[in-house]
Amino acid sequence: MITYMEELSMAEAENLKKTISRLFRQTCILQMRYDPVTLAPRDNPDYETCIRHREFIENYLSVLGCELEHDPQEHIFRLKGEGAETEKISQTTTMIILLVRMIYRDKILGEGLHATVTNLKEIREYGANTGLLDRKLTTAEWRDTLYLMNRHQMIELPGSVRDVKDETPIYLYSTILLYVSAADMNQMIEEYREEIAEDEAIKEIIPADAAQ
Repeated sequence: MITYMEELSMAEAENLKKTISRLFRQTCILQMRYDPVTLAPRDNPDYETCIRHREFIENYLSVLGCELEHDPQEHIFRLKGEGAETEKISQTTTMIILLVRMIYRDKILGEGLHATVTNLKEIREYGANTGLLDRKLTTAEWRDTLYLMNRHQMIELPGSVRDVKDETPIYLYSTILLYVSAADMNQMIEEYREEIAEDEAIKEIIPADAAQ
C-alpha cells in the first residue's frame, strides 16, 4: 500500500487521503453533489477518486474491518462493515429521517427527479398529517437532526445548519433511502401507533379511577 501511494503524484496522493477521510466522516460518496446555494448539480471529485483508486481503497478498508460498497445505479460509494464508525441516532432524529424519506418517495414518484426539495415547514406538515410528530420540536432537536443528515449526505443545505428557516430549501439525496428502509418505516409507524393507542387508553382509565 505504501508503494502504491509513493507511485502517485503528490497532489493525487493527497486527494486520495482526503477522499478516504471524507468516506469515514460522512459514510457516503455521491457522484453528483448540488451547489449549496444554487442547488445546481456538479460532479463530485471524491467519486472520481474512488473510481480511479477503488482497488486500493477496498484493500485499505479491508485491513480496518470495513468494505467499500458501490451502487452503480444510484452512483454512490458507501462505507460498511464492523470497522465503520456507528452513530447512535435518537428516536426524534429517526422520526424526522422517516418523514423526509416519505417526502422523497412521494416527490420522486409524483413529480419526477426535479422535485426533490423540501423545507422544515413541509416536514412538519407531513409529521402532523401522519401523526408521527405530535409535539413542537426544539431548535436543538432540529439542528442536531439536520447536522447528522447533512454529514451523512442525505441532504444539502444552502448554508449552515443554524441558518435554516421554515422556507429554506433542503435538497434531498437518494441516500435517504439507505438509512430507513420501507420495512423499517412500516414497522416504526406501527410501533408508534401502538404507543399512541396505549397512551390514549391510559388517559381514559385514569379519570375513571380518579373519580371513584
